[in-house]
Amino acid sequence: MRPCIINKLTIGGDAPPRVMGVINCSYESFYHDSYIPTNEIHKTAVGMAEAGADILDVGARSTAPNAQAISGSEEASRIDAALKELDGTGFTISVDTMNPWVLDTCLKHEIHAVNDIAGFASDAYARRVADAGLPAFVMATDYTPGDAVGLDATEKTLQTVVARCEAAGIDNYVLDPGVGLWTPFRSFDDDWELCRHFDRFGKFDRPLLAAISRKSFIGNLVNREPEQRLAGSLAVTMYLLQKGAAIVRTHDVKETVDAIRVYNRMVKAP
Repeated sequence: MRPCIINKLTIGGDAPPRVMGVINCSYESFYHDSYIPTNEIHKTAVGMAEAGADILDVGARSTAPNAQAISGSEEASRIDAALKELDGTGFTISVDTMNPWVLDTCLKHEIHAVNDIAGFASDAYARRVADAGLPAFVMATDYTPGDAVGLDATEKTLQTVVARCEAAGIDNYVLDPGVGLWTPFRSFDDDWELCRHFDRFGKFDRPLLAAISRKSFIGNLVNREPEQRLAGSLAVTMYLLQKGAAIVRTHDVKETVDAIRVYNRMVKAP
């Protein structure tokens, strides 16, 4: 596997599983308890770093189904305020946006990667990332985030994403198979199938991102609201680590770090 290097942090290859902590600046989020007001961002980031987060993923708009839409200017204003709180901290930061003009605002700050759920469907976005020399997390998307339905379609779409990276001259990236109920055409069964066969996407020889924290397919199974889905999230996380996940995106850093420590001990050779 070709590892991805972000701010001297190695993801994939011989590196241990990494943890990406979610800094959620969108009160439209499906998981309301994860919303962080601007005046609490610095404190929250410090807590996540101390708990073991390797990278902080800052986002300012919800992409959950049926979430209230916001303008690009509102997203830019929110993420600008959040990043100001993190300037000079030394934390490794990725920005969760698929808007090239919002990325322009982010580039005024100290950021180290982008998290594009649109999988570089926007040439303008990919060019900005390439010009800035930033590594990327890129999700399986043809045209609309999460529009690949099923294993075969996801594999085909990831091949498209890889081709987009090559065309843009970006060779430092992590692939995200895109677990989640992104569009009305997807089902909870589709999400379970992606998780069950997560290792199939290792064929691209790139690190894989597990982004399943408190998502609805878990809630549907255990009949819990997002605030009560931690146990289910950790169970899926442990399985995806076995299936080759190199980094886990989570709202729950401390608990996920503990789960990874247990996983590492279980698989460690005697």
